[in-house]
Amino acid sequence: MVYPRSDAAPSEVYAPVTIHPTALLGEEKPPRAPLLLKAVVRLGLFLMLMAAILFSASGRADWGRAWVLLGALFICGALNLAVLVTRNPELLAVRLQLERGARRWDTVLSALLASLLVVALVVAGMDERWHWSPPLPGSLHLAAVAVLLAGDLLLLWAMAVNRFFSKTVRIQRERGHRVVSVGPYRHVRHPGYVGWILMSAALPLILGSLWALVPAGLAVAGMVVRTGLEDRMLRVELEGYDEYAGRARYRLLPGIW
Repeated sequence: MVYPRSDAAPSEVYAPVTIHPTALLGEEKPPRAPLLLKAVVRLGLFLMLMAAILFSASGRADWGRAWVLLGALFICGALNLAVLVTRNPELLAVRLQLERGARRWDTVLSALLASLLVVALVVAGMDERWHWSPPLPGSLHLAAVAVLLAGDLLLLWAMAVNRFFSKTVRIQRERGHRVVSVGPYRHVRHPGYVGWILMSAALPLILGSLWALVPAGLAVAGMVVRTGLEDRMLRVELEGYDEYAGRARYRLLPGIW
């Protein structure tokens, strides 16, 4: 995710400014009805694709844990759309478009992360079919669902307060990039990535597959690498970010990194 410049930072934590962090003078809000329709269609296609992967790999459509995962993701998606279409519709419109200007390394990393999560779904489905993993306790399954929901709430919080929460790593000069330091950005510099990591780590356990933890773990490691590369780029290219990094000291995990 990317952040706006701190020289005119909306709702700056260290200054008594109360401008809404998602507002930008001169930018028109997109019509909500067509925006919501497009987002709902995109969510439906995403869930159908996930269902196709899971049920094809497992060889069965009555896989209870897969339905729990799909249901949890539907709740997350519906909540995200409801919040963003009312609080930050400009960001939702941008994220529904094909964004250009991404760094080459980010394009490669993003494709790799998406591929690893697809592999995790396939492995989990094959695990369900051939019973590679031992049965996992129901308490662990429920805890994983809770972690996934918590991760999505953190991700949503970051998107709600940061109108520059891009899908790609780039400096959005055409949108007046500035540093955001409100909400979860007070504590870590990449809270949305923390939410993504929690959701990705929970996915195999919801599906009851220890083997799927391998590709999911590689995806998490890849996201940590992406965080480091993005953070280094922002320090160099985004005005005010280096000062912000001196205040919000940690990238992902307070007290550690």
